[in-house]
Amino acid sequence: MTEISAGDVKALRDATGAGMMDAKRALVEVDGDFDAATQLLREKGLAKAATRSDRQNVEGAVSIATGDGRAALVHLKCETDFSAKSEGFLSLANEMAQAVLAGGETAVEALAPALDDLRLAVKENVELGEACLVEASGDASLDTYLHLQDGRGVNGVIVEGRGVDQETLHQVALHVAFAKPSVLNRDDVDLDRVATERAALLEITKAEGKPEQAWEKIVEGRLTGWFREMVLLEQGLHGDKVKVADSLNGGTIIGFTQAYLGA
Repeated sequence: MTEISAGDVKALRDATGAGMMDAKRALVEVDGDFDAATQLLREKGLAKAATRSDRQNVEGAVSIATGDGRAALVHLKCETDFSAKSEGFLSLANEMAQAVLAGGETAVEALAPALDDLRLAVKENVELGEACLVEASGDASLDTYLHLQDGRGVNGVIVEGRGVDQETLHQVALHVAFAKPSVLNRDDVDLDRVATERAALLEITKAEGKPEQAWEKIVEGRLTGWFREMVLLEQGLHGDKVKVADSLNGGTIIGFTQAYLGA
């Protein structure tokens, strides 16, 4: 059996606009033949459905399944809210979440035929945007939040904490849902990105005519504000002055996962 590389899958996706799972399955089915895989996607109508340039798949639904110290989150994407609210779409999103909960993130691959059927039924670019399984480690605990709108999940969060009471952990999950932090702490931010932002802030400070001896303090203050926009532990819980890190009563947040429409 020919080995299918990530580069092969990416090349086919770029050429056809098909989803990752569809591209990989097509290559496997034709033993890695790029042209044959392209034709197979066209015959199935998957390439055409996925390459519509006039509409992006920013709609969809988020589903969460929980049980036995585990939580699964799935984000299924489509082009219109009409399709996203349909029974078949929501049913598949929920089925995928249950599959991930039971069998791990790769379990969704078994549902690829159902994804194909849905895509062809609604005639849209339906794609799996996220499939994630979180298992509480040791004495840690999980909390989830799913924001519903018009009968579908549109913003889902899983938070893992240790030494944090369940109510506080839930408040952190609610905060993540609406503040949309991208990282847990400063150490998770790419150093090159920090250096670029620091340099830009220094130039802005200079252009404002601030005294040179104050540049470093001003830049550090502004950099702190920049970090606060993306770093969960430095954000004020629900926008208040008390930081998330200071609201944990000695506990810690181990990590979080989020998926929402438009992401």
